[in-house]
Amino acid sequence: MTDPILSLSDVHKSFGPIEVLHGVNFALRPGEVHALIGENGAGKSTTMKILAGYLSQTDGEVIFEGNPIRFDHSDEAEDLGIIMIHQEFNLAEHLAVDQNIFLGRELKKGWRLDHGEMRRRSAELLQRLDCRVDPATQVNRISVPDKQMVEIAKALSRDARVLIMDEPTAVLTERETEVLFEQIERLREQGVAILYTSHKLSEVKRIADRVTVLRDGTMVRSGMVEEFSEHDMATAMVGRELSDLFPPKAEGGAETVLEVRNVSVPGMVENASLNLHRGEVLGIGGLVGSGRTELAEAIAGLRPRDGEVTVKGTALPPGDISAAVKAGLVYLTEDRKGAGLLLEKTLRENLTLPLLSEFGNPLINRRKEEAALSKAIEDFAIRAPDRGMAVGDLSGGNQQKLLLAKTLLSNPEIVIIDEPTRGIDIGTKQQIYQLIADLAAEGRSIIVISSEMPELIGLADRVVVMHSGEITGEVSGADVNEQRIVKLAMGMDAEPEGTAA
Repeated sequence: MTDPILSLSDVHKSFGPIEVLHGVNFALRPGEVHALIGENGAGKSTTMKILAGYLSQTDGEVIFEGNPIRFDHSDEAEDLGIIMIHQEFNLAEHLAVDQNIFLGRELKKGWRLDHGEMRRRSAELLQRLDCRVDPATQVNRISVPDKQMVEIAKALSRDARVLIMDEPTAVLTERETEVLFEQIERLREQGVAILYTSHKLSEVKRIADRVTVLRDGTMVRSGMVEEFSEHDMATAMVGRELSDLFPPKAEGGAETVLEVRNVSVPGMVENASLNLHRGEVLGIGGLVGSGRTELAEAIAGLRPRDGEVTVKGTALPPGDISAAVKAGLVYLTEDRKGAGLLLEKTLRENLTLPLLSEFGNPLINRRKEEAALSKAIEDFAIRAPDRGMAVGDLSGGNQQKLLLAKTLLSNPEIVIIDEPTRGIDIGTKQQIYQLIADLAAEGRSIIVISSEMPELIGLADRVVVMHSGEITGEVSGADVNEQRIVKLAMGMDAEPEGTAA
């Protein structure tokens, strides 16, 4: 067996009085993909940041090429070829793509920056990733998946000996994921040691050579990937059986609570029509870029639109989110960090922000706010070591549960949830799936938009499918299956106009 290039030996890490890693042993070997998996809050991010020099251990040793080492800064690790691709993008939004790729390592011709060479090399890197973004484009003008590809291109531009990848496919399409896997294979063949984290256990099973499972800051199992089934990995992560991931489906009643008629969003959605019934979970499927999110935002009043949206017979004016909320319709964004939560604010401030008028006028009733937060923590099983902590310090799963609590605080009848479990561990997924089922059982009506096929199939009794801004069909009952949905998402076998209504 090859000796490790980078490893942790009995590493502990504490933040104040709270110890979050308890004697972790972990090794990365050249030419091997080592998957580190666990629930949100298990200690994965802390482990990766210690390996990459962003954090220092409280006790134990970091060992590089057989010798103990202590990084004072991530730059020291990068100088040794230890590169980390963060789950939260580390990009300068106001700079161009090529400027981001070479930021801090700019190429020069004499005393001047060699913009032409940086742009040429950036184009080559992006082409390797099958990413069609112009290197001259400003980063704040490109899509979330393309930003991830820029992060990966930035890592590939360095002479990486160790590559640490934190949820690299969370925002990628299946095609983009395949391209990334090709790059991982190439790097593995070149002898790069790769740490790979993902909540998509099928990816881990496919790409990893070795798997280590963390739970509550402790390593609970480690071995070669062939020793694990996906079920084994999930059970080790959560410490309990997960035999029934999805609750029974909600079929809904006869009453129509939402009607969408011939809704168009210029350049994004064309003549979309659908109905939603009381107590129903309706899925919206389609590839990334098919118009799913734009349609949802138009329905919720977040985008201008043509066409009609009515809630229980009452027409909603276009582009008026307050009218939608007043009618009992709310939207939970797919971008919890960028648009859903204020990461530097506390749980209480985030929870009550949309309904401040309900918590005092003109002075805020802090006691009432704290009571609302206590109820949300209990109802949504939010795990927060300190109620006064910044939301950005919560795990992704707990951020998502807080966003759900915030969205549901107004007691809506219709809830649109965009990518409900993106970047969330399997245990928290099960909790959110049960929450969605409970909402439907209470008589509320849910629209779920998801890029994960098992999620659509497992939650929705009826799925509307989009392709290139248009609804290409609707499936229900036994027809809610991967083959049928994929064909419609690819624009194949489109059904006659009106069948989605």
